[in-house]
Amino acid sequence: MMLFAIPILSQLETVMKHVLTWFHTSLNLPWAWAIVATTVIVRMLLVPLTIKQIHSMQNLQRFAPQMKEIQKKYKGDKQKQNEELMKFYRENNINPAASCLPMLLQLPVFIALYYTLKHFNSNFPSAAHENLSWLHFIPNITKPTTAVWGGYVLLVVYVASQMASTLFMAATADKTQRILFMVMPLFFVFIIARFPAGLVIYWVTTNLWTVGQGLITRRLVARTPAPAPERRSSRTPPKDDGTSGNGAQPESPSPEPGPAAAQQRPRQVRRKKKRTSRR
Repeated sequence: MMLFAIPILSQLETVMKHVLTWFHTSLNLPWAWAIVATTVIVRMLLVPLTIKQIHSMQNLQRFAPQMKEIQKKYKGDKQKQNEELMKFYRENNINPAASCLPMLLQLPVFIALYYTLKHFNSNFPSAAHENLSWLHFIPNITKPTTAVWGGYVLLVVYVASQMASTLFMAATADKTQRILFMVMPLFFVFIIARFPAGLVIYWVTTNLWTVGQGLITRRLVARTPAPAPERRSSRTPPKDDGTSGNGAQPESPSPEPGPAAAQQRPRQVRRKKKRTSRR
């Protein structure tokens, strides 16, 4: 397995090396901005899959009440629960795996860039004396991120951008999952701090792209919630069919006053007039 993986990694590194070289030589971009341009191109190529991802997430959000009802109904039978959920997915054209596909396709790019930066001197011998800085506070994108003070600033930007992108990517998650997704960058930053700064630049760029994409999507795509399932319990009052909510018959109109009542009314009026005149 390891012998099979080594040629694949070498091929990924070779492809990334040619891509960065093209941006650097053809467009005269510095090496750091060549990484940014590569990230933008990759995300542009993934736009069709990203649109499917957004639609899938919106469907999951719209039909979340129905899926919770299925989970609650078959809580004791996991196999039946999965069967009913898969049936519900097919009937409503929902593909949960679509939300993970763009992320999986970016993984080879991430690995290729990691090894390209790790072997940067051997991949680009002529670049040893060229400008390897980014925005003046990262002097060398091939060095570990925390090698200079600017790397800590870059890590702060990474955490902020990762949390912001999580707000859009975890829209269908419950409260506990959202908290977990928001806390994960704080723990992951200790691992990514040892990576080359150029790799963190790639990560920050893709996070910012996700944030911008989410903002545009929220403005352009209308959210239409799915109709809630009609639930009826024993306490639910029946529909109005001529009876009241407690099952009693409607009150009949009061009968018209008889002659005795009609005679009492003038007497009451006379008494009121006498009282007012005395006052």
